[in-house]
Order: sequence, then C-alpha cells, then structure tokens
Amino acid sequence: MKWKYNLLGLLQLVVALGAIPAGLALIIYPDGSAVGMSTTLLSQAPFKDFLIPGLFLLIGNGLSNGFGGMLAFLHRPVAGTLGLLLGVFLMAWVLIQVYFIGYLSFLQPLMFGLGVIISGLGWLIVRSKEGQKAASHLPI
Repeated sequence: MKWKYNLLGLLQLVVALGAIPAGLALIIYPDGSAVGMSTTLLSQAPFKDFLIPGLFLLIGNGLSNGFGGMLAFLHRPVAGTLGLLLGVFLMAWVLIQVYFIGYLSFLQPLMFGLGVIISGLGWLIVRSKEGQKAASHLPI
C-alpha cells in the first residue's frame, strides 16, 4: 500500500514543480512573455491576460499538489481523497485550456495523463480500508 502513497506523492510533486514557477511567471508577467505565450491566444477565452489563469495554475495545480504530495509522502489516508480531487482538477484544467487556446504542447496530454494517474491512485487509496476510514471522517 505504501507504494501507492509514494507514487502519488512523487507525481503530485512533479505537477507542483511545473505549475508553481509557471503560475508565478504568469502572475508576474500576465502578458505571457515569461513563458513564451501571447495574449492573442486568449482571444476566445474569458480573460484578457494570464493573471487569473496564473493564479489557478499556482494555487489549484501548484501549491495544492505540493501540499497533497506532502500528505501522500507522510502516508496520510486523506491523501487519497485529495489526490482524487486534484487529479480531476488537473484533467479539467487541461481540457478547459485546450478548449480556449487550443493544443499547444505535448505537455497538455502529458499533464492530462498525470491527472488520470493521480486521480486513479487517489481512488485506489480511498477504496482501501485505511482510506475509507479517513474519508468517513471528512466533514463533507
């Protein structure tokens, strides 16, 4: 069972290490220049610059996966539920991104695939007896 937690933590760390610097770059340079993008990509999107997407990237995919990865490495049962949710969030992020700005990079399907694996590992942990016990104590 520990291998599931460790793999979940590793994959979440990979996502966090990519999302945190990219999110910060988009917040600091909302014109996208720091990451080689232009606001012309946003012509079909609800945003005129990359500030809001940068915040979502930093917080929703970066910091949250860093925190989730830490919980997974500590083998906390709640890490499964968080992994499941963050994996789904990552997949939604990629789908929304592709919908509004199109396919730009191999990173989009790679990150979507990581979202599938992260949510799958989270689901496996939640389905375990240890994970079910932790999920029953959630205030949801």
